[in-house]
Amino acid sequence: MDENHPNDVLIPYSGCFEEALSLCETDEDREAYLKNAQAKYELPAPPTSVMSKVITAGYNALNLHYYFTCGPKEVRCWTIRKQTKAPQAAGVIHTDFEKTFVMAEVMKYDDLIELGSEAAVKAKGKYMQKGREYVVADGDIILFKAG
Repeated sequence: MDENHPNDVLIPYSGCFEEALSLCETDEDREAYLKNAQAKYELPAPPTSVMSKVITAGYNALNLHYYFTCGPKEVRCWTIRKQTKAPQAAGVIHTDFEKTFVMAEVMKYDDLIELGSEAAVKAKGKYMQKGREYVVADGDIILFKAG
């Protein structure tokens, strides 16, 4: 692999392990399954899922990012190409949003996690209004204004 594709990522993956882990209904079931696997295979530590690595590597290989939209009933993740500007990202939701784009209200995912609420993000001055030239960053949380 290094000779023919030196920059490619190789992630060891077990479909059986990932499927069994995904079928665990509770955190307790998941923890028990991982401890059992550790003992069964005499591992120094419990095994972990590699799904987040697979997804991240796939997004990077395909030159993709994602952003979130949030409402009172739903949080949704949208996939876009890297370097996508706000109007085109809005167009992924509905073509009318791209055509009638006014602005994007943006907060960073890490800011929301750190501060705990949208109100706290706004209070810290980290809630931003962005225009047509804004390039959507990976993991942005966006409310599009259109009209």
